[in-house]
Amino acid sequence: MSLDERVLRVVRTWGHTPEGERVVAGFSRLAEHAAVWLAIGFAGGAIDARRRERWGRATATVATTYALNTAIKLAVRRRRPELKGLPPLASAPTRLSFPSAHASTSFAGALAYAQLGLPAPPLYALATGLALSRVYLGLHYPSDVLAGALLGTAVAAARGGGGQTAAASPNGYGPVAATSNGHGPLRPAGAAGGRL
Repeated sequence: MSLDERVLRVVRTWGHTPEGERVVAGFSRLAEHAAVWLAIGFAGGAIDARRRERWGRATATVATTYALNTAIKLAVRRRRPELKGLPPLASAPTRLSFPSAHASTSFAGALAYAQLGLPAPPLYALATGLALSRVYLGLHYPSDVLAGALLGTAVAAARGGGGQTAAASPNGYGPVAATSNGHGPLRPAGAAGGRL
């Protein structure tokens, strides 16, 4: 038995109660097809109209991660765990396991939305809980979840989440620009003759 299977068996059997399994299964469904992370992005764009384009980019990061995760699953074709006497505690849309789309989209969403200013601790708590729920339910090996988390983080980091805001000038009058020769202090972009 591999280390992956040993860890899965421990998580699949430790701390389980019928009520706990129902709660975790319901919680895990929040991230089916990245639903909760897409919903956060759409809500952010609706509420924060000034940065709607950046919210759209961050939401697209989650969707891109989901598509890439699906492509990797189809290429790798690792089967979901089959533990003797321990069937999975929830259903899944496919029989393919590597990497975990719950983990990849969750960690992509956590990083992308944190870059937009949402508080990182609750985002990462949600992402970690959703990722680990897949092992608890017997639907993924631990390595599936780890690979998914790394994939999602890499995609979000590469895409830059929602993009970076321009730095403000010291006097608060908009973005800064270097002087024409590239030397000396920064001045507000568009200032004529170096004066306000």
